[in-house]
Amino acid sequence: MDITNDIKYIGADSYIDLFEGQYPTKEGMSYNSYMIIDERIAIFDTVDEAFTDKWLDNVYDTLDGRKPDYLIVQHMEPDHSSAIDIFMSQYPQTVIVSSMPAFNIMKNYFGTDFSDRRIIIKDGSTLSLGTHELTFVSAPMVHWPEVMMTYDGYDKVFFSADAFGRFGTYDAEVDWLCEARRYYFGIVGRYGAQVQSLLKKISPLDIQRICPLHGPVLSDSLQYYINLYQTWSAYEPEKKGVFIACASVYGHTAEAALQLASELRARGCAKIEIIDLTQDDLSEAVEAAFCYDRLVLCSVTYNTGVFPAMQNFINHLTERNFQNRRVAFIQSGSWAPASAGCMRAMLDGCKNITYAEHGVTVRGSLDEDSRAQIAALADELMGK
Repeated sequence: MDITNDIKYIGADSYIDLFEGQYPTKEGMSYNSYMIIDERIAIFDTVDEAFTDKWLDNVYDTLDGRKPDYLIVQHMEPDHSSAIDIFMSQYPQTVIVSSMPAFNIMKNYFGTDFSDRRIIIKDGSTLSLGTHELTFVSAPMVHWPEVMMTYDGYDKVFFSADAFGRFGTYDAEVDWLCEARRYYFGIVGRYGAQVQSLLKKISPLDIQRICPLHGPVLSDSLQYYINLYQTWSAYEPEKKGVFIACASVYGHTAEAALQLASELRARGCAKIEIIDLTQDDLSEAVEAAFCYDRLVLCSVTYNTGVFPAMQNFINHLTERNFQNRRVAFIQSGSWAPASAGCMRAMLDGCKNITYAEHGVTVRGSLDEDSRAQIAALADELMGK
């Protein structure tokens, strides 16, 4: 597939069920690789071990009898680097272009750092392919320490490693925003400060296409995607609305969550999302928590603390620097409700969290008192 006259797509699609063993991918996953054909030929990144044969076939067909001069390794995560060793054995004249931290990781994986066939690059290094002049942009911890991205000044293409990727095969008919948001907060979300640094570095560049290592090439309305990354990496809410995360055992906590949603709708809240943490995809819940400006955590008391599904969810939030939100709690318990205090304690290290003054305690089933508490919480969440 042609990206430009000289830049070719040579990646592979997969219909795996789970990415990184934890993120459901109903629409599969793409493992992207690119080739620039100029006076000298450069290939950008390899693929996961499972797709090496398909990728090598793509490389061979696209080379059309020529030999590659450079293998540019931007990211050493195994889903993009597993085929380095076999590629270098098949094309021994090729020189690897990468950062020193990447070569150190190569030695860990392959027992060699290719010291006789390498060019070490750093931030601002350049490489000429003839017409195409490449400039390398370091992006440590977006989302591994060795990451180096590449700008092609001729075609004005930015090869962005794992940034700007999304779940789904290359041509999957999915909502880019939803799957890119879920991908971002699952994979990159912890490293907001590093993403902000990267966005500042690339802001002067005239970028007309973004080529990520997962998902489609982006070529239209690029500022839209960059603005989303600006919002996400600053941990700012994307939407005004209420996300209700619920962990219920026998249905009483879930009933309270549904009652709150009903009260919010009656007060004119247009955007409300509820996820059952015991049944639904955890990555969808993490995505929603970072999307909306208000979060309600609803958990039954379990072993004098928080139900495990809720505990796991909150851990995922805190690991990703959850901040800048309003948070409320609904707790339930038959004799000693205690989950609200435990949930709040788990969030103690989060920055700029505003806690609702009103909480809800359900003792057994909903009753007149707990319904009144839910109504008061709905008023507060709606600013009434």
